[in-house]
Amino acid sequence: MKAILHADKEWGIGKNNSLMFRIPEDMKFFKNMTTGNVVVMGYNTLKSFPGGKPLKDRVNIVLSATPAKCDGCIVVNSLKELFGEISKYEADKVFLIGGAMTYKTLLPYCSEVLVTKVDAVGGADTFFENLDKNPDFELVFESQPVETNGYIIRFTTYKNLAVKQI
Repeated sequence: MKAILHADKEWGIGKNNSLMFRIPEDMKFFKNMTTGNVVVMGYNTLKSFPGGKPLKDRVNIVLSATPAKCDGCIVVNSLKELFGEISKYEADKVFLIGGAMTYKTLLPYCSEVLVTKVDAVGGADTFFENLDKNPDFELVFESQPVETNGYIIRFTTYKNLAVKQI
């Protein structure tokens, strides 16, 4: 499993249950990486999508502590159920897409984290772990800076050196 996200200079990932930045190149990267694959998210992340609808052309798995119903989604209520469900797919085709608690819970199980770093401060109220300070993660790729929509972004990949087995 891989995690995918964008983060500001302070590792902020969201504000008011929404993205802080709408950057077309980042959205295109996200879509290219996840289309045709599996996305795993918490229920609040699903609710943050337009109309609360699942992402098209992907298997949408929602981890919810309480029973929830969602057309077009597979809803699981525990890590055991989630691990059983994602084991049906190739690990490289499963992408963790948020939110903060889901990232925090499942980060140790991710082999890689794809972070679009935005050279700005977005006033986040939700944060991701600073992987640059985590000894279990190594920066293995960083793109050249790309200027877009008034922002400078870099596409990065972190490798988990201590992946927990599912």
